[in-house]
Amino acid sequence: MTSERRAPLQLAAGSVVSGVLAYVLFALVTRGLGAVAAAPVSVLWTVWALAGAAFTFPLQHWITRCLTAGREGDVRGSAGRVGGVVVAAAVATGGLAWVFRDRLFHRDDAWFPLLVVLVVLGSAAVGVLRGSLAGRGRMAAVAWSLVAENALRCVLVAVLLLAQVHDPVAHGLCLVAGSLVALWPGAWRFSGAGPDRAASLAFLGGAATGQLLAQGVLTGGAVVLALLGGSPAEITAMFATLALFRAPYMVVLGTLPQVTHHVTGLVVAGDLPALRQLAGRLAVVGAAVVSLGAAIGGLAGPALVQAVFGGTVDIGHGDAAVIATGCALALVNVVLMVGALALDRPARVAGAWALAVLVGAVVLVATSSLLPVERVAFAFVASEAGATVLIALAASTVLRSRRTAA
Repeated sequence: MTSERRAPLQLAAGSVVSGVLAYVLFALVTRGLGAVAAAPVSVLWTVWALAGAAFTFPLQHWITRCLTAGREGDVRGSAGRVGGVVVAAAVATGGLAWVFRDRLFHRDDAWFPLLVVLVVLGSAAVGVLRGSLAGRGRMAAVAWSLVAENALRCVLVAVLLLAQVHDPVAHGLCLVAGSLVALWPGAWRFSGAGPDRAASLAFLGGAATGQLLAQGVLTGGAVVLALLGGSPAEITAMFATLALFRAPYMVVLGTLPQVTHHVTGLVVAGDLPALRQLAGRLAVVGAAVVSLGAAIGGLAGPALVQAVFGGTVDIGHGDAAVIATGCALALVNVVLMVGALALDRPARVAGAWALAVLVGAVVLVATSSLLPVERVAFAFVASEAGATVLIALAASTVLRSRRTAA
C-alpha cells in the first residue's frame, strides 16, 4: 500500500484512538474527583474544545496550505503578527474567565483563569505542530501526535489518582500538559524569510470564524433546547443523540490534514479537472452518507442512544432521524470547508456559516407551534443544509472560473 493510501487510514486510526483516550480521560477525572469537584475541569474542557475550533483548526490548515504551496516563508514572516494575536486572545479569554470565575468555576482564585490562558496558547501550539507536520507530508507523525496528546493527559491523571491527589487544579494542569506534544522535534522550524502578510490574519480569521460557528451549530443543540424551556430529560436526550451521531465527524476531523495537503497540491498545480472530479466524488459520497445517516437514525437511533447512554435516555424515531441527518451533513460540511479554505475562500466560508446560522434561527422561529425538541432538531438540520449549499457554491465559483489560487 502506498504512503498516499496509508495516510488517511493512519490519520483515521489516530483520530479514533485519540477520541477513545479523550473519553477515558473524562471518565477518569469525573470518577476520581466526583461530579461536583470535577465541574471546573469540565468547564476548562469546554474552553479547550472552543479553542481548538478557534486556533488549532485554522493554524493547522493555514500552515499546511502554505507549506504545500511552497510558501514556507509566509509562516515565518507572519509569525510575529499571528503570535501576537494568539497571545492577545489568550489574555482576553483569561480576563473574561477571571471576571466570571465564580459563575464558571465556582472558585474565587486565579488558577482556572490562568489555565484558560494556557489552554488557548496550547491549542494554538498544537495547531502549529499539526500544520507543520501535515504540510511536509508527515501524516504518520500527525496521527501519532493525535494519540500522544490525549495519552499524555491520561497518564498524568492516572498518576495523580494513584497518588491520591484530588485537587481540580492539578487535574486541569493535566489537560494543559497535553499541549506539550507541540514540542515535536523539528516541527517549529520554518525556512525562508517571507513578508509579514496581513492576508495571513484574514485567512486565519475567516477559518476561525467559520469553524467556531460550525462547532456552535453542531454542539449547541442542548443549550438552545434549555433556553426554549426543554425538560432536563429532553436536554439530556438531545445532548446524547448529538454526541452519538457526531462520532463519525470526530474521526473525519483527524483526517483533514491529508485533505488539506492533497487539495492544496491540486490547487498549486492548477489541476482543475482533478479538482472537479474530486468535487463530483464528494457529492456522490456525501449524498450516500446523508441518506445512510437518516436511515440509521430513523430506524435504530433511539435503540442505539439507549444502548450507549442508558435506558432512561429517550428520543423519538423522527427526532433521531433529523438529528442524524444533520450530523451527517456536518461531516460533509467540514470536508467542504477544508476544500474551500484550500481554494483560498476563508471569507466566504465564514459568511456561509453566518448565513447558515441565520437560516437555523429563522426555522426555530417559524416552527414555534412544534415541541421544543422538534424545533431544535429542524433548526439544526436546516443550518447544516444551508451551510452545505453555501460552502459548495463558494468552492464551485473557483472551479467554474477556470483559475485557482494557493
